[in-house]
Amino acid sequence: MKTMKWLLRREFWEHKGALVWAPIVVGIAMVVLLGGMFTYAAVNHADTVITRHADGTSMTKSTTTIATELQKMQQADKTNLVETMSSMVMLAAVPLLLMLAVIAFFYCLGALYEERRDRSVLFWKSLPLSDHMTVLSKVATIIVVAPLITLGVATAASLALLLIACLVFAFQGINAFGTALSNADVYLTPVRLVGLLPVYALWALPTIGWLMMVSAWARSKVFLWAVGAPLLTALLIKWASWTAGIAVNMDWFMTNIIGRGLFGLVPGAWFGFERITPERFVPSSGHGAEMGTIFFESWRTLAGPNVWIGVAAGVAMLFVATRLRRWRDEG
Repeated sequence: MKTMKWLLRREFWEHKGALVWAPIVVGIAMVVLLGGMFTYAAVNHADTVITRHADGTSMTKSTTTIATELQKMQQADKTNLVETMSSMVMLAAVPLLLMLAVIAFFYCLGALYEERRDRSVLFWKSLPLSDHMTVLSKVATIIVVAPLITLGVATAASLALLLIACLVFAFQGINAFGTALSNADVYLTPVRLVGLLPVYALWALPTIGWLMMVSAWARSKVFLWAVGAPLLTALLIKWASWTAGIAVNMDWFMTNIIGRGLFGLVPGAWFGFERITPERFVPSSGHGAEMGTIFFESWRTLAGPNVWIGVAAGVAMLFVATRLRRWRDEG
């Protein structure tokens, strides 16, 4: 356990920029840009624009802004708007979660390749550290450490945007703090997202296994091998099916082989793999997506065989990556 702790610290120190500073910078940029845009749109009242034509005629047009719309709304509608906004507070986390997928993708690609390229693998092999512990620490970093850091930054950014919106509403004479901060979704949504980490880990294992196996095997051009080889295989299968007249279910192949191998690190990708439509998440109240339903449906995907077949394939590829790390070296 102590060895694993130090291996995780090593990964954290070596990739602190991607794991910590990148989400923080993006989170701050989101708060500044989105908060500034919403504030600007809300505090500017309707303006009258006069357009003069070449024939001397003119046309008057009134532009409506958020401020004027808020002033026209009834109190019940204002309360409903604040409740909807509070329920969807974690939507601001979507860009950060997508960035997490990109960071995780390239982290896995370089996890075992970079240490061979700079010959640092020789130093780490001289220490009493097993290959399977080293590979396991890299997997734990990408399915536990990185998501937790990203979720922490996303929660802080989402709450900051919610408070900015409440302040803007306050300037318009709407007390939104009580309604927003008393909404249970504001506090339960981050907890539910943390509770989805096991689901994310299981669905991401095929992609992690594939990328790390390529990272341990390829001598160069890791990205081309990891992405180009599956896509080229799909093209060859499609060409062979046309030539030989053999019926091949390319939709199944692209979803369960190419998709699972390349896009498993995208949070929520399991809905696409299981073909779960977004309409299932929208409640009758119309307050945006129901996070409780998303949580339930995500865990329910583990009842099917698809995820466990992918887990078995991911574990097998991680085993191959571990063996390659032990024996493969750059001469």
